[in-house]
Amino acid sequence: MESSLPDLEAILLVGGQGTRLRPLTLGTPKPLLPTAGVPFLAHQLARARSFGVRRIVFATSYKASMFEPAFGDGSAFGLSLEYITEETPLGTGGAIRNAADALTAGPDDPVLVLNGDILSGHDIGEQVRLHRAREAAVTLHLTEVVDPSRFGCVPTDDEGRVTAFLEKTPNPVTNRINAGCYVFTRSVIDSIPRGEVVSVERETFPGLIESGQLVLGYATRTYWIDVGTPAAFVQGSRDLVLGRLSSPALPGPPGQYLALDGARISPDAKVLGGTAVGARAVVEAGATVMGSVLSDDCVVEEGASVIDSVLGQGARVCAGTVVRDAVIGDGAIVGPGNELQHGVRIWPGVELPERALRYSSDV
Repeated sequence: MESSLPDLEAILLVGGQGTRLRPLTLGTPKPLLPTAGVPFLAHQLARARSFGVRRIVFATSYKASMFEPAFGDGSAFGLSLEYITEETPLGTGGAIRNAADALTAGPDDPVLVLNGDILSGHDIGEQVRLHRAREAAVTLHLTEVVDPSRFGCVPTDDEGRVTAFLEKTPNPVTNRINAGCYVFTRSVIDSIPRGEVVSVERETFPGLIESGQLVLGYATRTYWIDVGTPAAFVQGSRDLVLGRLSSPALPGPPGQYLALDGARISPDAKVLGGTAVGARAVVEAGATVMGSVLSDDCVVEEGASVIDSVLGQGARVCAGTVVRDAVIGDGAIVGPGNELQHGVRIWPGVELPERALRYSSDV
């Protein structure tokens, strides 16, 4: 790991409401959801620290008061953390400008900006070095995806200079997209209007390009995922548990599953595929759990199957039930003999009676 950036400061954007992940985010902001056994942001904080970042300013908005109790002053991560809250959401640019009031960096210093819903394996140190060497206004991490039509794409010239920011389109000109990690020169952040709703993607970056300033793309093919949907959230946790993306914050060795303190897994259960089993969670005999996130205190009863799914805190999946590609809210109970699949979401505290929902006929 690169750690030659001892004075680097970062802004972490964690203001979003996480609507695509409801009901998981009704009570908990997305960046605090348990991911491979720890709050999602713990992976980002530990990775930033491994590249030499020492001070991070949180740009919070939704459920802002929950972040400081989770991470405190940052000393557990070897970091110094500050918390800045937007009274009204200001967009990505406005949030960065608002958080900049807490920076100590000088006008020519680089400032790292991280998004609170991205897992990335790219070399942050290399991105910062490129930014400094070329004296760029902003250097964006770009990643290559199979289907860029779902994202805005970012073409660059032969020198790596970003030439445009293109909105989502059915016929993208490149498969490189904005991967959500930026290095700004501090003075560029200070030029964003204070207290206004500003989008860096739609306003700040195109404005810099038009005015002739150097906006660079740092393109990689390393691990990258936006965990904004339930399927992607489950995949991110699974990949961390399996070791497909290494994280200094993983609370145990990588493997087929990760079990937190007090978890009870029957020797006659199958728990595989990068499953995270929360503290005091129970998996009974004959149950199968594959590639899923089981939150603290939840129960998977005898003979039940949970596949590619998330169980909220204290949720219970009763005997013989099949849960596949589903989200079960905190404290919900799925009665015996149900079949849940295809992205179905059960809201917190709901109790489904026996055989209430089926996708197949009874034998």
